[in-house]
Amino acid sequence: MKRIFDFTVSLLMIILLSPLMLIIGLIILIDDGAPVIFKQYRVGKDNKLFYIYKFRTMRKNTRNVATNELEESDTMITRSGKLLRKTSLDELPQLFNILSGKMSFVGPRPLIPEEKEIRILRAEYNVYSVRPGMTGLAQVNGRDVLTYQQKAELDKEYVENRSLFGDLVILVKTVFVVLSAKDVVEGSEKVNKR
Repeated sequence: MKRIFDFTVSLLMIILLSPLMLIIGLIILIDDGAPVIFKQYRVGKDNKLFYIYKFRTMRKNTRNVATNELEESDTMITRSGKLLRKTSLDELPQLFNILSGKMSFVGPRPLIPEEKEIRILRAEYNVYSVRPGMTGLAQVNGRDVLTYQQKAELDKEYVENRSLFGDLVILVKTVFVVLSAKDVVEGSEKVNKR
């Protein structure tokens, strides 16, 4: 049922939002040139790597670390990138990840492979038994201000208690979290994560 929901809704959203995605692509192109889409290896279901797609918000040749670890993020984020990140519009290309079955709308956010500490915790907590999500329980309960341990525990809680109704609640909460830009921390604003 969840996969049918993910496939159907992602396809509809891609169709409906394609004009907006085209406009965003043009803005990025004018602001900082090509490429418009950023692809990066992330850890997915069964602890396997896959390419995640996002609109590019960082300058070319930025270090491959989690954004909250990028202390020079102020100078690496493009002008258009600041707005895209604040509104989470940079995440829209992940609709193609959802359509292809690599991701779901709701699940633990996919990590970059270099995030070893939380990756180990997630493996212990069986988090990789589900598809990663565009949003998740940790994203609506603290996002960037959570420690790795807290994120991993929320991921575990999601995996152990997941349901279609729970996913719908997380999706609704995500709208409010995104609109308020709550708990977004860039590297230069980093709090103690460990």
